[in-house]
Amino acid sequence: MTASEIITYMESLHDEEQRQVLMRFFKTAPGEYGYGDEFLGIKVPLTREVVKMAAKDTPLSEIPKLLMCRWHEVRLSALLILVWHFERQATRRLVNDQEAIKRRDEILKLYLKYAEQANNWDLVDMSAPKILGHWLMLPSARGDRDYKLRVLDDLAASPCLWRQRMSIVCTWKTSQMGDASWCSRYAEIHLHHPHDLMHKAVGWMLREMGKRVSMDLLRDFLHRHVHEMPRTALRYAIEKMDEEERKYWMNI
Repeated sequence: MTASEIITYMESLHDEEQRQVLMRFFKTAPGEYGYGDEFLGIKVPLTREVVKMAAKDTPLSEIPKLLMCRWHEVRLSALLILVWHFERQATRRLVNDQEAIKRRDEILKLYLKYAEQANNWDLVDMSAPKILGHWLMLPSARGDRDYKLRVLDDLAASPCLWRQRMSIVCTWKTSQMGDASWCSRYAEIHLHHPHDLMHKAVGWMLREMGKRVSMDLLRDFLHRHVHEMPRTALRYAIEKMDEEERKYWMNI
């Protein structure tokens, strides 16, 4: 399918009532983080149905046209199509396949080139772990771990909030795959970030690190940083602990 065909079809699904709901939910008013974002009013399950229908027959060359579209839901569909393509090159059978490695690197390059088009938290959260985070844990022809660290460091140092969020939210996948080092590093880098969206992301990823890798590693991080953590980040990080331990960390 072409980008134009996907956009035309998604525009036909416009729902004005749902559009107003989404614009409020994603903070699109002047001065809010999503200011300027435009919605068609399509719920995520329906967007996923479009992706399911289109992904197999949509070449990567059409993705930039979707990512540059004004409509939030179209950009989401583009990102989910990228996820679809990446995951099919990341199966156990293809992990070390040279052609699959090349394709994964190409998808990652495309994703990073248009990273700022993932300009709201849902667009980042539904794509960064499954593309960027998974790429960190797989062989790449572009470089070793030091190279991958530079990629994430560049995202973390970007003035763009959404690139910054990518650098921490992608660690959901690395923690899921048993490596806590990525989360620890970027949680520390973003610990004093001024935006509440990043406080939530840091706390969420720390919680996942504890859940997926080791609660003792989470506790060690908290012992080192609890006095400087934003309260929102701390609340998110300890959410899965029992009530007594949560009280301990909140009152320490």
